[in-house]
Amino acid sequence: MKTIRLAFLALLAFVGFAAFAQNISIATGGTGGVYYPMGGGMAAVLSKYVPGMQATAEVTGGSVDNLKLIDSGKPYVGFSMSDAAQEAFMGQEKFKSHKVPLRTLMVLYPNRMHVVTVDGRGISKFADLKGKRVSTGSPGSATEVMAFRLIEAAGMDKDKDLKRERLGAAESVNAIKDGKIDAFFWVGGLPTAAVSDLASTPGTTIKMIDHADLVPAMNKKYGNLYVQDVIPKGTYKGMDADNKQATVQNILVANQNMDEKTAYNIVKAIFDHKPEIVAVHKEAENFKLENQKKDATPVPWHPGAVKYFAEKGIKLN
Repeated sequence: MKTIRLAFLALLAFVGFAAFAQNISIATGGTGGVYYPMGGGMAAVLSKYVPGMQATAEVTGGSVDNLKLIDSGKPYVGFSMSDAAQEAFMGQEKFKSHKVPLRTLMVLYPNRMHVVTVDGRGISKFADLKGKRVSTGSPGSATEVMAFRLIEAAGMDKDKDLKRERLGAAESVNAIKDGKIDAFFWVGGLPTAAVSDLASTPGTTIKMIDHADLVPAMNKKYGNLYVQDVIPKGTYKGMDADNKQATVQNILVANQNMDEKTAYNIVKAIFDHKPEIVAVHKEAENFKLENQKKDATPVPWHPGAVKYFAEKGIKLN
């Protein structure tokens, strides 16, 4: 009887733990970008330091897919560029049929638009993309959102003026190596592994196309989401000058229905253990308290994030 009683108590303890355990999926991006490895670093931190939480990083098409996953009501947090998140929150463009009930957990790091080609493809400026075979990003990505806006700002039609493909970063690199495309758009952190791979390919000289001059036209139509920035010379092998480009912020978002305690614990764990995420990808160095501002995101702040940052002396409402 004593053995049965102990077994019963052990079962109750297991059931209690299972009920307490919290599974969270982090919606990231493709394997060739920054979102996925960084999401893996976050998942490890959350699983290690938030009691009862088991977090996993999930490969996705990118921001748009992540926002749809959050909209599903399942336990997701997701990476997103702020322009794609704005569209989802306001029910615009790809989200015309339905507004996504989003809340911001934190501002992550700046996402820099790469317009990439290689020597020998006849492309030296943005206007030279006209008539070329160009990938504008995978269908579920914010790369595609921002690429379309850049093309529009340049006075081109994305469907008529380009021979357009829809590939992720790693797929775009393989396609340009194989001569199937001439250039590609990719918005991501520095360095992006897939672009580094292309730049290091023997016999290949990478060319980064300037486009920062298109930022004012984009902001005039879509709001002040973009800034004129640079990818510094030397970020990728073969760069002969700073690349003048457009940058947008990345944010971490969740469904508005996430409870305050969970949101608080997620943000706290990420900031308390930032060095462990930096060890996975150095862009995590840009997770800074001074970047968490009321107007730093077009999506309202989650109450759990507001509580955490208030403890750090930052007022977000």
